[in-house]
Amino acid sequence: MASTMKSNEDLDESGENHEGKHPEGNLLHFEPEVAVESMLVPTDSFESFEQEAPAGSASLQPDSNLLKCQNTEENTPDKVARDTDTNVASRSISELSLVSEECIEHQHVEEELSNSKEWRSQEKHIFILSSAGKPIYSRHGSEDKLVTLFGVMQALVSFIGDDGDTIRSIHTQGTSFLFLIKGPIILACVYKSRESVAQITVQLNYVYSQIVSVLTLEQLTRIFEQRRNYDLRRLLAGAERLIDHLLIALETQPALLLGAVQCLPLVSTTRDAITNVIVSSCNKIKKLVFAILVGGNQLVTLIRMKNFFLHPADLHLILNLVNSSESFKAAESWTPICLPKFSSDGFLHAHVSYLAEDCQACLLLLTVDPDLFFPLSEAKQKIVEKLRRASLLQSINAALAHTGTPVSQLGVPEARHFLYKCKATAQFWGPVPAPPYQTTEGAKRLLDQYRVLHHRLHAPAQPLKLLYLQDNAETMLGWVTTGFELYVAFEPLVTKANAIGAVNKIVRWIKKDDNGLFITNAPTF
Repeated sequence: MASTMKSNEDLDESGENHEGKHPEGNLLHFEPEVAVESMLVPTDSFESFEQEAPAGSASLQPDSNLLKCQNTEENTPDKVARDTDTNVASRSISELSLVSEECIEHQHVEEELSNSKEWRSQEKHIFILSSAGKPIYSRHGSEDKLVTLFGVMQALVSFIGDDGDTIRSIHTQGTSFLFLIKGPIILACVYKSRESVAQITVQLNYVYSQIVSVLTLEQLTRIFEQRRNYDLRRLLAGAERLIDHLLIALETQPALLLGAVQCLPLVSTTRDAITNVIVSSCNKIKKLVFAILVGGNQLVTLIRMKNFFLHPADLHLILNLVNSSESFKAAESWTPICLPKFSSDGFLHAHVSYLAEDCQACLLLLTVDPDLFFPLSEAKQKIVEKLRRASLLQSINAALAHTGTPVSQLGVPEARHFLYKCKATAQFWGPVPAPPYQTTEGAKRLLDQYRVLHHRLHAPAQPLKLLYLQDNAETMLGWVTTGFELYVAFEPLVTKANAIGAVNKIVRWIKKDDNGLFITNAPTF
């Protein structure tokens, strides 16, 4: 890809370098109106999972004297005898090669799978295993048919670890191997895509968080302390679909790339009315931490207990839970879920239900009290009755039925598509994809371009505020400020002057309708 980069000091509408110009040339300065206190933890897209939560922010963790997440003991292998840890012998690279060749020779089923054109043609493989080499998950193919491959990965990690080092990544021509070691869990990705190491690492962290959301970190740690070679698939039975669905979302949705959520566009007065109905129906229920209404993979509203906040990564796991299961549509459900960013060592208990047969928005009421199912069920019924009387169910249905706003309606003919992230609220918005991005192939290429742009803007060694990339398919422009990030795809022959003019039009349009596109307050119980 041919590229042209200019810093904020360089780029103006003419594309020339002029001294004495404003640092951002003719780009319009705009920060959306946001709440003093956001309902979500603000994030930067380029932050690592370990750094996303602001240091020293006690409000991110539950007060142990007020709220205590329930630490469920169900399904723990307490009755399983402790096994003596197997010492991993030091091996040379040649020994590893001999072992792997011998094993593969005798594993005809595995050889058949690994030689399969379909399996080998996959652009990305995700593997999860324990530090003892026990298979846990494979994105493509059965783990049982890849036992030798898992063993080789474990041996490689152990071999490097014997010298006190940690294996991070291996890069060959056209293929990269990335490892993420989280205590007793090893996650590995083999990929041929254009994604950066940082982006793949974030994806593996999401997968690890999905596992923690099912078990809690405390339970996961205790399991392997008691039995190092425990087969974790026993406890994760049925959770594979959550990981499968999460990986699809990581490959197809920009939300997880940006570390933000998309809100269902609603008139601000309508959204406020929906919020007030939920608050009035739930404000007397003690130990209710979050009330979340979602629809069409978008956030309708979120109400929180005072001094408690939700991280976008946790909300992504909640959305993944809702989107992965059709059973929630059939009846009210009561399910434990660990939100790793909120509290990794305990469960919240979620009352999950769709509002009504004629309104496919899903309501989640999260509490630390495992005995609140029936009070929350009654509150849900009150919410539905009030929403129906106020014709708010119809408003939600109308918003869900709306297919989205094409960029052609925004008066920006130069732009094909864009993503706008409000950093203070951890929310983003983008128009519905139009040609040439309506097809699966086109949408994938667009997201790949956004990934490249995102990586270049947030490269740790040389982060940029402004980036202009041009190739035969499209021209991309990225702009990062203290308040927002903007990624725009243009026609390939657009001039820099026209591109900057289009960017100014986009931010003006967002400013005009920001209250409908974003949730700009932080309602509490």
